[in-house]
Amino acid sequence: MTEVEYTAVRELRGPLVLVDGVAGVGWDEFALIRLADGELRHGLVLEVDRDLAVVQALEGTAGMDPRRTRVAFTGAPLRVPVGPGWLGRTCNGRGEPVDGGPPVFGPRTAEVAGAPINPVRREPPAEPVLTGIGAVDVLTTLVRGQKLPVFSSAGLPHLDLAVQIAAQASCAGEPFSVVFAGMGLTHAEALAVREGLGERAAAGELALFLNTADDPVIERLLTPRIALTVAEYLAFGEGRHVLVVMGDMTAYAEALREVSASRGEIPARRAYPGYLYSDFASLYERCGRIRGRPGSVTVLPVLTMPAGDITHPVPDLTGYITEGQIVLSPAVHAQGVFPPVDPLSSLSRLLRSGAGAGRTRADHPAVAAQLIAALARARQVRELADLIGQSALSATDRRHLDMEDAFLRDFVAQRSDENRPLTEALERAWQVLLRLPAGQLSMLPADLLHQRLHAEAPPSDATAPPPEGTVPPPAGTGTPPQGTAPPPAGTAPRPDATDPAAPADPPGDAVAGGTATGSARTGADGAEGKDARLGAGRSGGAEAEPPADGPGGAEAGRRADRSDGAEAGPREHRWGGADAGRRAGRSDGSGTGSGADRPGGAEAGP
Repeated sequence: MTEVEYTAVRELRGPLVLVDGVAGVGWDEFALIRLADGELRHGLVLEVDRDLAVVQALEGTAGMDPRRTRVAFTGAPLRVPVGPGWLGRTCNGRGEPVDGGPPVFGPRTAEVAGAPINPVRREPPAEPVLTGIGAVDVLTTLVRGQKLPVFSSAGLPHLDLAVQIAAQASCAGEPFSVVFAGMGLTHAEALAVREGLGERAAAGELALFLNTADDPVIERLLTPRIALTVAEYLAFGEGRHVLVVMGDMTAYAEALREVSASRGEIPARRAYPGYLYSDFASLYERCGRIRGRPGSVTVLPVLTMPAGDITHPVPDLTGYITEGQIVLSPAVHAQGVFPPVDPLSSLSRLLRSGAGAGRTRADHPAVAAQLIAALARARQVRELADLIGQSALSATDRRHLDMEDAFLRDFVAQRSDENRPLTEALERAWQVLLRLPAGQLSMLPADLLHQRLHAEAPPSDATAPPPEGTVPPPAGTGTPPQGTAPPPAGTAPRPDATDPAAPADPPGDAVAGGTATGSARTGADGAEGKDARLGAGRSGGAEAEPPADGPGGAEAGRRADRSDGAEAGPREHRWGGADAGRRAGRSDGSGTGSGADRPGGAEAGP
């Protein structure tokens, strides 16, 4: 097609060139802009109104003279070469190499605008993309073909997290590549990105596009589109799984707002153009999987929320299009934890499509769900503790607070160069969960929890030899508790209560150390059979041995400390389930037992 040059440039308006007297020019058509000194620049047609075309100059309009500028229209949209030649290369936002190498060539060219995948041919996302970040892989698993954004705020290390994910991500040994599109970066940030991804670029697994803050604003709109065009060919043309990391999308949206204002369009919410949602969708929806083809495109947009406002148009509209979010927390960052992921605000709606038996591990979904539930309870407890103080919390609540601290310290925190395997991350998650009582882990399968509790339990000391100097008990008696004084000389040992030949205690006796000190008292209603077992104090400071469980089968013997070192063993829940006394220490060393829950309300005396 013969190119026709137009010299009637009516006006230069910011990055826009208004060309008059055109014919046969279409929207999104690629244009060549030639300056008076022979310099060649490029542009795209944004709007055509009869014989007036609005062209956005990709390199800006600085130095242009409207009277000596010529514009030629190619009759086709902007196209770039596609192929494996992009891997290992570093380019600017327009796709021009900045690494000192030759221009990139490919077997064919493709339109930069691209097109979303046909829903009829779209395959549901499945199988995980492991990032090497424990908190991401366990709680917000990234799935092949998914679009999962990172929501951050100013001052948080979102760029460091994006670089680490791009450097470590993998797909279980299958062909994998990364396309990184940086927009609005400072020169220091661009250098950090190149250094952080240098190893992956040297391995021929990375295509890097960097748009800096001082580059033309129009170029910022082109950068993610070129990156996605390259990724689509690598995925669906060569069968690779491709991860596209795009950031910062807030800088992209601000560039779109600036161009919209230059065109004189009516602004919408917060001065962004009304088509911001559809523009985002034209980028995010280019990810996915195609039925019958082995590759996939997974998109990880990174954006900053101005003033941490998640209702800002950029995160708000992004959340409507994508399938979850990873939210970074300033509070977690203030504790020195990297990555500062907020687990209760983060979500991957496709986690169960990429996790579980045959994909990651059978216990993965249950562990992730139980962690989130426990952390939600911990957050409620912490809010309660701010009101009433931690000393007023129950033991279970305090264990939830300990679990939350261990979660950040032992599970979330990792070095910026640490590639943590999923197996290790899941084991760390188990160690955090097992800090809670088993009754609080109701979302875990009972058999799996039982196995874990037995695996984590310390070995039994029942077969361990007694400490040196311990006096062995007489034959036929149970082993006394450690530290228990032996009975005085001349005292006959009690028969073992577990011995079937041992006679049962009569229901009317009150026994202390084998000596009857009183009989069971009958209440006002004449009912008998309530056992009031009283342990009388001994003047010598000896310990009153609690009788063994009777026919009621209940535990006998909660001991109260006494000032003279003696202990009195109350008999609990015998034959009628009555409590036979809670003993209070007395200054003279004697104990008083009360028989509670008796039919007549009678009380056993000392």
